Amino acid sequence: MSDPISEAHRQWVAHGWAEAADGMALVTSVVRVHQLLMERIDAVLRPLDLSFARYEVLQLLDFTRHGQLPMTKLGSLLQVHPTSVTSAVDRLEKQGWVVRSRGEQDRRIVLAAITDDGRAIVARATAGLNGDVFADPGASGAQLLDLTRQLTALRAAAGDPVA
Repeated sequence: MSDPISEAHRQWVAHGWAEAADGMALVTSVVRVHQLLMERIDAVLRPLDLSFARYEVLQLLDFTRHGQLPMTKLGSLLQVHPTSVTSAVDRLEKQGWVVRSRGEQDRRIVLAAITDDGRAIVARATAGLNGDVFADPGASGAQLLDLTRQLTALRAAAGDPVA
């Protein structure tokens, strides 16, 4: 079986789009790698009734000193639309892994807080992801650092805030 991305690159060049062929191959490769990694992530999280988006919310809350954050801060840290945060927190609340409350000083602020059950499930999910995905994503240590630097440069070029 031949590599469909290499074949697409060849076709781009053959059709007179050589100046865009390398970029097309990069973008298509990144999208394919995303699909492959999400399959591995889903294999770990699906049995726990978690999506990656809900996992990220739980992990962020678990990382905080008091286990809670304003909903607006969650959206900002996750770089997602407020509707996406609301949807994720709604589901986590129904699962008993997050509770919402109003801020004590400012009642307009809605806080999301992780529950003890939420902490337990995110610990299980993190252990699974560390073991089955993050510890060996498919590249060596030096490759990982280089790929991360390169992807950070692409993110920065697209306007993403990077360190």
